[in-house]
Amino acid sequence: MHRNSSGRVGSAAWYHSVMSKVESLEQEVAKLTTQELAAFREWFANYDADAWDRQIESDVRAGKLDRLAAEALASHDRGETKGM
Repeated sequence: MHRNSSGRVGSAAWYHSVMSKVESLEQEVAKLTTQELAAFREWFANYDADAWDRQIESDVRAGKLDRLAAEALASHDRGETKGM
């Protein structure tokens, strides 16, 4: 059994299906010209940054960062932080 992207245990068939897609993408990326690879890198960097932003926004709305924020503010209130 393997863990899927949500951390849940999934089947071996699911894992192999995902890996087949990843391997297929790897093969296609390897075929790109230098210019195509540069364009792909730029697109993927933007895509990845947007996905990260969406995840952080979702986590904030769900309250997943509340404890960390409270700890940081308490540390600041105790004078344990430095100015920038």
